Amino acid sequence: MVPRTDPRTQPLADAVSAAAIRLDGIALPTPLQHSERLSTTAGAQVWMKREDLQVGRSYKLRGAYNLLAQLDDTERAAGAVCASAGNHGQGVAYACRRLGIRGRVHVPSTTPRQKRERITALGGAAVELVVGGDTYDEAAAAAAEHADRTGATVVPAFDDLRTIAGQGTVAAEVVAQLGRVPDVVVVPVGGGGLLAGVGGYLAARHPQVRLVGVEPAGAASMTAALAAGGPVALPELDTFVDGAAVRRVGDVSFPLVRDSGAELTTVDEGRVCTEMLDLYQIDGIIAEPAGALAAAALDGLELDPGATVVCLLSGGNNDVSRYAEVVERSLVHRGLKHYFLVEFPQEPGALRRFLDEVLGPDDDIVLFEYIKRDNRETGAALVGLELSERDGYESLWKRMEASPLKIQHVAPGTTAYRFLV
Repeated sequence: MVPRTDPRTQPLADAVSAAAIRLDGIALPTPLQHSERLSTTAGAQVWMKREDLQVGRSYKLRGAYNLLAQLDDTERAAGAVCASAGNHGQGVAYACRRLGIRGRVHVPSTTPRQKRERITALGGAAVELVVGGDTYDEAAAAAAEHADRTGATVVPAFDDLRTIAGQGTVAAEVVAQLGRVPDVVVVPVGGGGLLAGVGGYLAARHPQVRLVGVEPAGAASMTAALAAGGPVALPELDTFVDGAAVRRVGDVSFPLVRDSGAELTTVDEGRVCTEMLDLYQIDGIIAEPAGALAAAALDGLELDPGATVVCLLSGGNNDVSRYAEVVERSLVHRGLKHYFLVEFPQEPGALRRFLDEVLGPDDDIVLFEYIKRDNRETGAALVGLELSERDGYESLWKRMEASPLKIQHVAPGTTAYRFLV
């Protein structure tokens, strides 16, 4: 790995400083807030950089505006186009409207409705929204085709030095607001633009800072790229953390991340959901899945006692309709919710024996689907149970094994489980 003080990071750091000047009066200087909850959990002094309060409710405006502001008159006249999981599209839409550039935003069908509506609202008449495909990569292919056909400038979400430099202004702002250099900076990772910009700036100006990039476990494309020595396409992709679910990291962002000295870690999507709920219920903060990534990683990091840690809360564009799934994934992650296939004999009292002999006094049935088969001696039921505490599962399973009923645990990660969650 190239040392953090590698002089190749200096041009990017200078570009970040220039971007900060362009963004003055455009991007908000978002709050840097101390978190008592996260500080207690981590045994450190944890600060949250609230980019969920940025224009468009994410940091993406910084990179989009920095790129578009540098187009010449001919390029502006040809228009701009981008692909987005939602947040980048909002940044591009707002920037196009402010700069008077005609824009077009392609998003996959998995993009939450709330993000789509915000793109339209921020862009107004200047921007056209196009929904198509199931993944970000399909949206990117459609955007590239439009650019080839019309001559519009593609505004990459992460794979352009101008975008990367704009995202890096977050790091410069953190240092200025904190009044000192933090010990650790933790940022979410999708395509790598934010980590590249923050890492390049810190490597040149404050190389003593420990930089941690956090990916969702089901979309760890930067981890895969570092292991392979270059960007590779993930064979499978969990799109739940939609703001960071990128199948392949950028060709421009990858070497910058590699040379920044950043360490990478992954967080299970269920852990992300638990942090989203804590942010909402305890801190009163609405974070989208990608926005909760950095904070969700804290309990898995080794931190020096009392260290100053900054977590980037990158986005707050969460659709309220997704909270049912957020709660579900959190319960499963914490070991409080389980699913079973139970074969009941076709005889009176079978269900009563299951309730009396298998379930504990605090176990709650939250799902029961049963189809009676008149021509069979047994009938299968899908049973969902919610436990009052994680440790209750071991005793529950022992009672199930001792029962004459045939019971199968539907484990997370199995094909059957994917039909449930």
